Amino acid sequence: MIDNAAVQLAIFRAPEEGGLLIAPLDEFTAVYHRASGITHLLTEPAPQILAILGEGTLSLDALLGRLGDDYDLEDADRDALAARLDELIDAGLVERL
Repeated sequence: MIDNAAVQLAIFRAPEEGGLLIAPLDEFTAVYHRASGITHLLTEPAPQILAILGEGTLSLDALLGRLGDDYDLEDADRDALAARLDELIDAGLVERL
């Protein structure tokens, strides 16, 4: 369950530069997390989220805005993005600050 109050105040970040090795594989993207030694297979929009957060920390709304601008999303779903972020946090690929 998404805690909207916590999500509104949270800032998210990806691992430091060099912390992830990313390789596109057709419909999937392989992401090797150096710190854990685990390789994850991701589908859209997770690789795009990691790419944007790799540039710096962002709030949920700022990330939603960047995704909307970069990928011409007209009806981006805030709750869906929060759910994807929770999945990336559970996988250890994104940190909530």
